Amino acid sequence: MVGSGYVGLVSGTCFAETGVDVSCIDVDQQKIDKLKKGVIPIYEPGLEDMVVRNLEKGRLVFSTSLKDHLDDTDAVFIAVGTPPDEDGSADLSYVLEVAREVGRNMDHYMVVVTKSTVPIGTSEKVKEVILEEQKKRGTSIPFDVASNPEFLKEGSALEDFLKPERIIVGTESQKAEKIMRRLYKPFVLNNHPIIFMDIPSAELTKYAANSMLATRISFMNEIANLCEIVGADINSVRRGIGSDSRIGSKFIYAGIGYGGSCFPKDVKALIKTADENSYSLDILKSVEHVNNRQKEVLFNKIMDHFKGDIKGKRFAIWGLSFKPKTDDMREAPVLVIINKLLGAGADVIAYDPVAIDEARRKLGDNIEYASDQYDALVDADALLLVTEWNDFRTLNYKVLGKLMKNRLVFDGRNLYEPSEMHEFGFKYYGIGRMPVKT
Repeated sequence: MVGSGYVGLVSGTCFAETGVDVSCIDVDQQKIDKLKKGVIPIYEPGLEDMVVRNLEKGRLVFSTSLKDHLDDTDAVFIAVGTPPDEDGSADLSYVLEVAREVGRNMDHYMVVVTKSTVPIGTSEKVKEVILEEQKKRGTSIPFDVASNPEFLKEGSALEDFLKPERIIVGTESQKAEKIMRRLYKPFVLNNHPIIFMDIPSAELTKYAANSMLATRISFMNEIANLCEIVGADINSVRRGIGSDSRIGSKFIYAGIGYGGSCFPKDVKALIKTADENSYSLDILKSVEHVNNRQKEVLFNKIMDHFKGDIKGKRFAIWGLSFKPKTDDMREAPVLVIINKLLGAGADVIAYDPVAIDEARRKLGDNIEYASDQYDALVDADALLLVTEWNDFRTLNYKVLGKLMKNRLVFDGRNLYEPSEMHEFGFKYYGIGRMPVKT
């Protein structure tokens, strides 16, 4: 498993959990040294215990040398980063460098599998690079390439891998398919489907899936904004449409936009792929536009309430990660909100159950950091609920009222009920919620 980031570490550890001997490779020596001691670089519930358990059993090893771990290898998974370039396309330099190293050092048949999220045509590029390196060596060792996109949700990645809704594999030979079937057999014993297809279709499936989910989110945010204009309530609308089996209830919650390591990057990459093929994905371009605009909705509500002047005001923020059960702040809506608050002269104090360290790396001393959620509320002019952690679901209204300067709440995830907030004397702003009639 080349790449010991989120996807590589979770995938490698879960394979080891089923009895597969796994070598996780990474160029970061410091990261590898920590992993050898069972210290993991990310927050994912249950992962650390599983890593330690498989380290102790000898099924999971960590190294910086791919060459040293190619002997007797049946499959090499490429799980390195594919960060977006400025034009939105995926940067394949790390993926192709792994392919070069495989081509330089392989001495027997193996399947080279792209696990990273990569554009259509990447597996073909991987094959070309390996053949090129073999040609330089004057060798011709048979191999196959495959595409095996990941569908892991941060915060529930172990469950997603061990009990997958589906496993997608793109192959071009029966030999490669046989190896992949054997590798994934423990995960499909309980009728979890493994779907084989051609490689380009597998590569496109991942982008299409994430783009569809992003589309649902942006659509609901558009409807929520309309609800506020016409006097409807988005939670009622959500329940109404979610009861339709053709629509369902997942990913139809209004809020302040999506973030994270996947949706923003994958939407951009799919738009770029279409543009390169002279086709405009107009729906996805709108999805991206709506999402960028939605990240400013909470700030706009704040400015409207304070009539455009928040200089010297103190805002408490609950939640810094882009979603619960992770410390990931990549593309998090909170970054847009904080930067706008600071730019308007406000002071910000924030609390998150696990993402404080990550926030310090991204924001430094530009904001204050609270030791707990209620500590953040002392003398606050308003509370902003940004990430829907379980810690924040039940409020102690008496404590809020005593600690805060103003009884004012901006709920970016519609976690609270407007009528209940009103009952306890709080001014409440949600996303697409019907105002309480007084």
